[in-house]
Amino acid sequence: MDPQQQQQQQPIRVVFALLPGSLVLDWAGPAEALRIANQRLRAVGQPERFAIEFASPRPDSLSSVGVALAGLASLPTQWDGPAWVVLVGLPGNSIAIDNPEAQDLLHWLRGLRFERHRLELVTICAGAVLAAHAGALAGRRATTHHHHLDELRTVEPRCDVVANRVFVIDPPLYSSAGVTTGIDLVLHRIGEICGEALAAQVAQTMVVALRRGPQDPELSPFLAYRNHLHAALHRVQDAVSEQPQAEWSVPRMAEVAHTSARHLTRLFVEHAGVAPLAYLRRLRLAAAQLALASGANVTRAAELSGFGSDTQLRRAWHQFGLPGSPSEANSPLKT
Repeated sequence: MDPQQQQQQQPIRVVFALLPGSLVLDWAGPAEALRIANQRLRAVGQPERFAIEFASPRPDSLSSVGVALAGLASLPTQWDGPAWVVLVGLPGNSIAIDNPEAQDLLHWLRGLRFERHRLELVTICAGAVLAAHAGALAGRRATTHHHHLDELRTVEPRCDVVANRVFVIDPPLYSSAGVTTGIDLVLHRIGEICGEALAAQVAQTMVVALRRGPQDPELSPFLAYRNHLHAALHRVQDAVSEQPQAEWSVPRMAEVAHTSARHLTRLFVEHAGVAPLAYLRRLRLAAAQLALASGANVTRAAELSGFGSDTQLRRAWHQFGLPGSPSEANSPLKT
């Protein structure tokens, strides 16, 4: 069994490695996104995918806002199955490592061997600077909070430091600019592992209206048109995003919303800014893009995504202004 197949069957151990003063938003937001993902999975009878832990060189610590954290686990030394190590930011204009806790954390990090689908490193805000001090960013692309970009370049000159990005993906390294962008990064990873429909549901539960991606301001089509709080409309959008290939019509969508087809159309236009069938075509197009990138031919991609024919897929492709053609997008995903 290859590592990716193994990851699909085992829960991912997510270890938030905290130092005294760790920025609360850097770890609490991403942890909540993972918790909600688990909750959503349980609700539909599926197993949880994320096992969340909080570890530190000391069992007790103070957060950035002065709240005491107790019962923190020791920094783990045994790894069974897929895992993420999450490093978060600290207050201040630079990251101080001349203290026992930071030195213990760096010593621990230097002993880890990061590998895609096995042990992966996630950095939020100035957590990237800590990773750089541990030698984990040499030869990698990464980002961090804009206040720490120069510091990161100085600490690790061999790192390709990317400015003005919400997050940067260079497996097994996943880095984000900080604070709320850590949520964006974790939502992206939830989408990779559990599906974009689930990531959309998590984002809406957190009232994250506009989830951002590695090429911000690009937005996942599964989250576009959802900058609203209308519960019935979200219910329809959840159902359509979970099965865009199903035989949807406006009357069938209206049944999900428990309203009339005419009223549902008004709700879509008023709250989502798009007509229901145009929304459906955009989701089907996104599903077709994923199928094409995975190696499906145009006919198969059209079938998997709910388009009635190659011609319908090509028409939607050009309608939404995507570059090139479906045939040109028919290539395996880069690893």
